[in-house]
Amino acid sequence: MLADVLRARGLDVVTTREPGGTPLGRALREAFLETKETVAPMAELLAFAADRAQHVEYLIKPAIAAGRIVISDRYADATFAYQGAGRGFPEDKVNQVIELATGGLKPDLTLFFDITVETAIERMNARDESQAKKNRMDEETADFYGRVRRAYFGIAEREPKRFQVIEASGSVDSIHERVVEVVTDILK
Repeated sequence: MLADVLRARGLDVVTTREPGGTPLGRALREAFLETKETVAPMAELLAFAADRAQHVEYLIKPAIAAGRIVISDRYADATFAYQGAGRGFPEDKVNQVIELATGGLKPDLTLFFDITVETAIERMNARDESQAKKNRMDEETADFYGRVRRAYFGIAEREPKRFQVIEASGSVDSIHERVVEVVTDILK
């Protein structure tokens, strides 16, 4: 929805996601998220880093060099929150892996769509009932998601100019209005 608004304003926008923004990333996403085997936490951390390194080098950097706006569904903050806080890796180790994968490339703006852990679990369960495709990360505990959420709030405290928390329990339209407002401010 944001990309459509920006394109209507005449801006050149590329949309992508992690994991899975490149052909290699899509293969890693499928192998990693859909596996039934137990995945070692270090393998998880490094798989996401491999996807990100490919994504940065072959999609994000060329798009930025061409003057395009990149909108990515997840990036390095997700690794910090999920693999760092969620899996319990030390911050310095996670930050080293992120630095290697990104070469230090940070977004100008990160939006964190915040809902309570309980609401998130309800939405995942509703998705399950609707036969939407679930993945391995949907099977985590409320405690795991609580650690992840707290990590995101920690990033927001440390980097308030880059990292914006968007309250996401309302309607899609009200959330979208807030997103457009925040993004419009940064584009000025």
